[in-house]
Amino acid sequence: MKPRVLIVFGGRSGEHSISCSTAAGVLENIDRSKFDVLTVGITPEGKWVNVPDDPTLYRLEGDSGATIAGDKSRMDIVPGEGRALEIILEEGEIVEAADLGNVDVVFPLLHGPYGEDGTIQGMLEMAGLPYVGCGVLASAACMDKPTTKTILTEQGIPAGRWQLVTDYQWRSDQDGVLYRLGALGLPVYVKPARAGSSLGITKVTAVEDLPAAIEEARRHDPRVIVEALTKGIEVECAVLGAPAGEQPKASVLGQIEVKNEQKFYDYKTKYVDHDAVSLVIPAPLPDELMKKAQDIAVAAFDAMGCEGLARVDCFADLETGQITVNEINTMPGFTPFSMYPLLWQEAGMSYSDLITKLIELAL
Repeated sequence: MKPRVLIVFGGRSGEHSISCSTAAGVLENIDRSKFDVLTVGITPEGKWVNVPDDPTLYRLEGDSGATIAGDKSRMDIVPGEGRALEIILEEGEIVEAADLGNVDVVFPLLHGPYGEDGTIQGMLEMAGLPYVGCGVLASAACMDKPTTKTILTEQGIPAGRWQLVTDYQWRSDQDGVLYRLGALGLPVYVKPARAGSSLGITKVTAVEDLPAAIEEARRHDPRVIVEALTKGIEVECAVLGAPAGEQPKASVLGQIEVKNEQKFYDYKTKYVDHDAVSLVIPAPLPDELMKKAQDIAVAAFDAMGCEGLARVDCFADLETGQITVNEINTMPGFTPFSMYPLLWQEAGMSYSDLITKLIELAL
């Protein structure tokens, strides 16, 4: 029998429709000769629903995408047995239950909170189900930017200059916070500590704009990170996990070339205004600097305890040769047109083969 893959998408984060778009790509390209597929969507409220295995329903069209809608049916996993059930509810009471069969491995295509932050990973660990991607600690630590930078710095991996602003600090002493942030200079980038897809991020070029930028970030997370400008071009490396005892593999690096007036890779640029950005693969780096960046990406992947896949985003300074890690995404954009699959395509691995490799690693 072919292994049965439970593909989970949607979710409670602000990246719900992006997750659906990712699922559309995976459903279209997963090798059906090797795997059986079961699809479950998570509504924005957190309800699990058995949804059709039809990629056309989940594509991102223009600036709008799919939303998983709840109904009377619910999907449930039986812990310890690897079995999926569909339950029909009437006024909160179970009136029917159908066995959907065994699940061998889960592919969680969830971005941001409640998917990329260790929460679903912990649930799957409790249920005894293998899953694609990083484990609980690596997922949680990489989702939290200050934690990522703290661990990397302790391991001797450059992670830039930054300051954390906690909820208590901002509520109790805004003047003190702003004074402390002055040491970073300008411009700075103000970000939610735990959010993805450039949600809530502001580039600040004037001191008087800092409070508003912090409040914008706090709409997504009460913890905020403020980062100093790092010299260099922004490059990304796709790291692919390996069986125990083997070294993870690093792709060539790609560069994001932003063409909008702000030269800033925000949410709109990433998903809506496609003409404002181009992906340059491979990035225009000298061979020696390319190799250095790949080694640092693998070292960062290892230091954070990552498994399966992660995209390591860096700044490469062509003048000094400095590589600075910006952040690590444990469930990076994964549509056929996203940087992670395209970087492996450059190495000769198709999108379909990459999906197969990740599932085999999880199993």
